[in-house]
Amino acid sequence: MSAHGQAPLHEDAAQAHHGHSNGHQAGHGTLKGYLIGFALSVILTAIPFWLVMGGVFDSKLLTAFLIMGLGVVQIIVHMVYFLHMNPRSEGGWTMMALLFTLVLVGITLVGSLWVMHHLNSNMMSMSPEMMKNMP
Repeated sequence: MSAHGQAPLHEDAAQAHHGHSNGHQAGHGTLKGYLIGFALSVILTAIPFWLVMGGVFDSKLLTAFLIMGLGVVQIIVHMVYFLHMNPRSEGGWTMMALLFTLVLVGITLVGSLWVMHHLNSNMMSMSPEMMKNMP
């Protein structure tokens, strides 16, 4: 083949390479983004610690729900700032993977809570007298 026949191949390969590298650079974060994510993560860790150690609310149920809510917010912060997940990345497959993961986590949590509730309600209660006689 002549050199003229190979030139378009080389140009196509160069364009394909440049297009490919631009796709990878689009998903990387900036130092500012990482610092914002880190600051939010520290704050979202400190608030539940303060809620528990300070005994801010009398209701343990309210405290538990607030901690779980802040945990969900922290998961979202990690996914956005550190994993760079958005609807445009990788043609939407990361969002599909996220939805699948959320369904699995939901099933696992609900199932675990259901099993623990039924184990607790079906356990035989023991009086202090019965516990004294145990070996």
